[in-house]
Amino acid sequence: MSACSAARHGSASTTCKLGRFGRGVRWSLAVAALAMIIVIAIGHGRYSVPIGEAIAILLSKLVPIEPTWSRSAESVVTLVRLPRVLSAALAGAALGATGCVLQGIFRNPLVGPQMVGVTAGASFGGALAILVFGSALATVGLAFIGGLAAIVLVYFVSRIDTRTPIFMLILAGVVVSAGFSALVSLVKYVADPNNSLPAIVYWLMGSFAIATYQKLGILTISTVIGTGLLFSLWFRINVLSLGEEETASMGIAVERTRWLALGAVAFAVAGVVAVAGAVGWVGLVVPHIARTIVGPNHRELIPASALIGAGYLVAVDTLSRTLTPVEIPVGILTALIGAPVFIVILRRLGTKGWGRGG
Repeated sequence: MSACSAARHGSASTTCKLGRFGRGVRWSLAVAALAMIIVIAIGHGRYSVPIGEAIAILLSKLVPIEPTWSRSAESVVTLVRLPRVLSAALAGAALGATGCVLQGIFRNPLVGPQMVGVTAGASFGGALAILVFGSALATVGLAFIGGLAAIVLVYFVSRIDTRTPIFMLILAGVVVSAGFSALVSLVKYVADPNNSLPAIVYWLMGSFAIATYQKLGILTISTVIGTGLLFSLWFRINVLSLGEEETASMGIAVERTRWLALGAVAFAVAGVVAVAGAVGWVGLVVPHIARTIVGPNHRELIPASALIGAGYLVAVDTLSRTLTPVEIPVGILTALIGAPVFIVILRRLGTKGWGRGG
């Protein structure tokens, strides 16, 4: 856009076309890089499958190819690795996009999905389902309900007359998160230490080890709807990041836009927690990386955060199942990687400021 506005006379059309072409090339390369990461992750593991063979196995589901691979390799690729890797990619995309939007509407670079209580609410719902029902379907359903209930509670707690000040919204998110975290602790306290407690603890650490195509379908729905709605609001989020007065002066309904975005965030994050447990730090760190690459315009920042988040979480999940003989929960690795990165970002923001250093 800046290139187009700066161009003059006959060179304007050419400059705009070159700018669009350059952006198209960059996005194509980014998608190709993500596809490469996914293929490498599908082939990599304790049972290694060559990349060419993994691609041929995947293509054989679309076009007729004479099989030159073993049945065990096909089973590993199609039944074990593919749903897991795709689930990690969708979860990373959802967490990256939601974190980016939250930082924009709150005008705060230190905000992530945990700040609005969704992660804690969904964690409580899932833990309760494991304790009472012990089924995967119940875990997914109650995690959804818990995440959405958390955002509703935040709404009513933070509401003052007909307004919702940002500081009240953040405080309400902290309080609701603390409340649901206490309920999670209560569930763990009453759980059977030989049966349901280990399952609850492991699930809360975050893992894609039990990913299935059924869970992948649920995660696809929540991610596509949630992030799609957020992207449709990119212009309003751009304006919201400038401040409430500027937003209202442009005729945009501040409250309606903010809560529409928060509802989409709740829907997307609840889907991630329902399928994979509590995976932290992705939505906090990834948007900063994307912002340094594409800038603050949410038209590009939201999809960039989604792409980087997808590739990042696929890579971390691959490390979680290959670094040691025993699989490390992915939530532990994202915290170990994210915390030092966040410290660097925090120091940078402290010296340069949000507007210049983001």
